[in-house]
Amino acid sequence: MILDFREIDHTKLSLAGGKGANLGELLKIDGIQVPEGFCITTDVYQDLIKDVAIQIDKDNIPASCARIRAAIEAQPVPGEIVAVIAKLEDLTYAVRSSATAEDLPNTSFAGQQDTYLNVRKQDITQYIRKCWASLFTERAVVYREQHGFDHSKVLLAVVIQKMIFPEVAGIMFTADPVNGDRRVVAIDASFGLGEALVGGLVNADHYKVKGNEIIDRNIGGKHLQVVASKEGGTIQQEIPKERQNSPVLTDNECRALNELGRKIEAHFDQPQDIEWCLASGVFYMLQSRPITTLFPIPSANDSDNHVYLSVGHNQMMTDAMKPLGLSFFLMTTPARMCTAGGRLFIDVAQQLSQPASREMLIGTFGRYDPLFRDALITIVEREGYIKPTGDTVPTRPQLKVENDPAIVADLMKTTLASIEALKQNIQAQKGVDLFDFIQNDLQALKNNLSNQQSLAVIMAGMEASAWVNEKMFEWLGEKGVADIISQSVPDNITSEMGLALLDVADAILPFPEVIAFLQAEHGEHFLNELKAINEKAWQAIADFLDRYGMRCVGEIDITKTRWREQPGMLAPLILSNTRNFAPGESKRKFEKGRIEAEHKEKELLARLHEEQAAETKEKICLIRNFIGYREFPKYAKICRYDIYKQAILKEVEELVQSNIIHEKEDIFYLTFDELRELVRTHQLDEQLIDQRKAEFKVFEKMTPPRVMTSDGEIISSTYDRAGLPAHALAGLAVSAGVIEGRARVILNMEDASLEEGDILVTTFTDPSWTPLFVAVKGLVTEIGGLMTHGAVIAREYGLPAVVGVANATKIIKDGMRIRVNGTDGYVEVIV
Repeated sequence: MILDFREIDHTKLSLAGGKGANLGELLKIDGIQVPEGFCITTDVYQDLIKDVAIQIDKDNIPASCARIRAAIEAQPVPGEIVAVIAKLEDLTYAVRSSATAEDLPNTSFAGQQDTYLNVRKQDITQYIRKCWASLFTERAVVYREQHGFDHSKVLLAVVIQKMIFPEVAGIMFTADPVNGDRRVVAIDASFGLGEALVGGLVNADHYKVKGNEIIDRNIGGKHLQVVASKEGGTIQQEIPKERQNSPVLTDNECRALNELGRKIEAHFDQPQDIEWCLASGVFYMLQSRPITTLFPIPSANDSDNHVYLSVGHNQMMTDAMKPLGLSFFLMTTPARMCTAGGRLFIDVAQQLSQPASREMLIGTFGRYDPLFRDALITIVEREGYIKPTGDTVPTRPQLKVENDPAIVADLMKTTLASIEALKQNIQAQKGVDLFDFIQNDLQALKNNLSNQQSLAVIMAGMEASAWVNEKMFEWLGEKGVADIISQSVPDNITSEMGLALLDVADAILPFPEVIAFLQAEHGEHFLNELKAINEKAWQAIADFLDRYGMRCVGEIDITKTRWREQPGMLAPLILSNTRNFAPGESKRKFEKGRIEAEHKEKELLARLHEEQAAETKEKICLIRNFIGYREFPKYAKICRYDIYKQAILKEVEELVQSNIIHEKEDIFYLTFDELRELVRTHQLDEQLIDQRKAEFKVFEKMTPPRVMTSDGEIISSTYDRAGLPAHALAGLAVSAGVIEGRARVILNMEDASLEEGDILVTTFTDPSWTPLFVAVKGLVTEIGGLMTHGAVIAREYGLPAVVGVANATKIIKDGMRIRVNGTDGYVEVIV
């Protein structure tokens, strides 16, 4: 029933709860002081709860909670515990809840259950029952509901400690909670008990310590303190005016706390959120829990400084990826990539260590993504952070290509032929041979992605666009000219997909029964049911899926559900097209863009002198011939991913039938090599799958940083606001033009319900979002760059677009009227 703190460690979590287990661990650290105490174990709570009906009515959570709390508080405290309490010294105590689901590495239930301070000995049993009951406060129940915890499986222990009456109390984070820097200890402190600080009653002092140096000190105005009452409990007390703006801690006390914090962090082997107090010159540790909000740091094999750039921000998919998806991407890329928090990062420290590669890297981002550029400049300007290396980093070769559209046709023809060959050859592969086959084909894919002629075509189109924009602004004072020139270029597989879905809408528009079917719920038999209703409509969607069914939101993650796997995902997009457009819209839209581009070219050439016009004509020809190909290599990669996935899932069906795995999707939580080993041995570590699923749930909730150092510091950057309206939301101009309209804030493509003239506002758009672009007049995203897919397609469709607008989906509310300035890079809320 009772464990002394000295009997408790992390192995006693199920008996002592998170708080109790961590207090026991703290006592084992040399030099760490913890107020004496013991823990009433969860066994006692379990016995008590047998007589209480734990049933939550989700439609009336407050009433359910009140009923359960009343029933728990009516239960008697066991006589054995009452006897132990009777033998305690005649002092006052802290009575604290300790749940088995709190203070864990991946969840934080801080503040969900109750703590009672300065409790008189004769009142302890009353407050033990209150602690038990606090497991069913409304906030605790709602939190568990949101995080998927079974109420009946979360147990509660009660911690009883001798009361400490401190002069000062506070919180210490052994990593900067704002930017994640693991080198910094952040301390909040106030006079009296810590409740004044936690309850937000005071503006606490803030201190930051790095190494042994206090790098920041912000003294708050502290008008109140919480102190112990003579009658038991606590009271608020006004602080004398002469002390209200005085520092709570001396420099030496800050350094001492820093040292204690680092000891505790080393013991738990991860950054900690620590509650502490100072009484009679002694620091007491009241609690320590993991900081669950920090984004993980990619692991490195050395102690050098590293700089990690988010691959997801470049690929327009910042969602967490499952292990199989991560391993496929790592096997595909030639770059030095690593993972953290379910995301991919590229380490650019080596490029930054050499002048030539550093200049190229920063120059590239300067042109295409100023937020990356500014963050890199911040790091480079830190003296001594990136050390020059003796190794020479190879510079990018100068790629040249003739201005011949036949080159693109040949590249596409060769790649499509190799995809067809893959479809045929993979069918004969079984077992481990399948994985060897895929691994070999991935090498072929890597070779295709690094094909010098292919890269030369892409670079030629991008450089020609940059040249046209720069020179037309210099010579004619016009911004974003290349955006107009890029409309309706040939060979853009992604923009063609959006137009193709308009053609699907044309095919089903004459059939009301098909439209009614698309408006209903759809299951796994979508295509068969549609075929039974109308074969012509079925054929139109089947043909679309034959060419584009491998695509989906977040398609760089091979584990994501493809359109061909769940065709019903396309229904809202098709219905939107039937509502907004008359038949033939795809041809009209493409032709409109082509004519606008043609007219713009003629207008520009007429305004330039002969030499300028000749050079400009050549660059425009390069854009028209090559810029559309930019989207094709990724399409080809996703085609291969889809073929691999279908073959793997077919292989895995045998494992499901043999009860080796519970469901096919479990394999997504294994790496490629682990999956190969599973197929070879037919042995699965189910605990590993469960652990990976739990980790993924945590990673899903995290926001990945754009740029991060190996110290965990998230490097922030901002746009130059010079010349922008005062209340404008700054971003990156990626597609010229100004448009006003109704904002449609859409976080999931399947929820899209658009009307012509709407402006799409979302977090990011990868190629799968392209079908939505045909129905909108403008685009705003939180993530993106000049050459990311959403920007490329916005230009081709002639949509004014601004990307990289921080918190756009939170600041802009659905239905607001906004103005998007895709020429100068900002968004204004009008109404």
